[in-house]
Amino acid sequence: MKADTPFLSIIIPALNEEQRLPPTLAKIDAFLQTQDYAAEVIVVDNGSTDQTQAVVRDYAKTHPYVRLIQLAERGKGRAVKAGMLDASGDYRFICDADLSMRIEDIVDFLPPNHDGADVIIASREGDGAKRVDEPEYRHLMGRILTFIVKLTAVSEFEDTQCGFKMFKGDVAEDLFSVQRMNGIGFDVELIFVALRRDYKVVDQPITWYYDPDSRMRLVQDSLNILREIWEIRKNWRNGLYVKKNDLTPTYDDSQEQNRQPTT
Repeated sequence: MKADTPFLSIIIPALNEEQRLPPTLAKIDAFLQTQDYAAEVIVVDNGSTDQTQAVVRDYAKTHPYVRLIQLAERGKGRAVKAGMLDASGDYRFICDADLSMRIEDIVDFLPPNHDGADVIIASREGDGAKRVDEPEYRHLMGRILTFIVKLTAVSEFEDTQCGFKMFKGDVAEDLFSVQRMNGIGFDVELIFVALRRDYKVVDQPITWYYDPDSRMRLVQDSLNILREIWEIRKNWRNGLYVKKNDLTPTYDDSQEQNRQPTT
């Protein structure tokens, strides 16, 4: 791995991840050592009360491409935004701390795969996707959330909530600069805005390994997503996601009806 301006930035939001981070960082390091491009890893701690910060600082002493960002306030969306806007990679990848996708599969999100795509979202649904060791009730929880999202915000994709997504650097700076959701609804918000800014968004089927330490909560997370989707649509109607040079910042329902799915 070269020590130049990074080609790839890996952003890991972390809340009380002192146990899961060490093996995750080790796996990422082993992978990056086999690559011929420069990379950086940014761990964004947002309000941990365990030894997450100490774990990252200790690891960074021997792995200088690893950096820590500290945020006092919690919220996964807040953490990912801070990391994405602080990153400098040509490509920027959101990576959950549990590494429930094999890090080697990141090559599927990088050129020459999906040439022309601006945003690539990992999908645990559809042809080529596989879920490993996931209890049926957890799958059902995820499908309920997907149903809510498809009905109210983003109908084009079967899995907006998987914690692995790749953005071109300039696209990341554009989208995350207007991101407003601090909770788990940030995924929906980013895809919602990306599609309306005519970015090419595609999904990448992955093999996903269930982690029993999942932080997903059916009732609370579903309610939070509903609330944040309402805020996303209100923000769109109020022109908060429109580019500065766009002269038509108001929301038009007819545009929603005529918009075709991105493939």
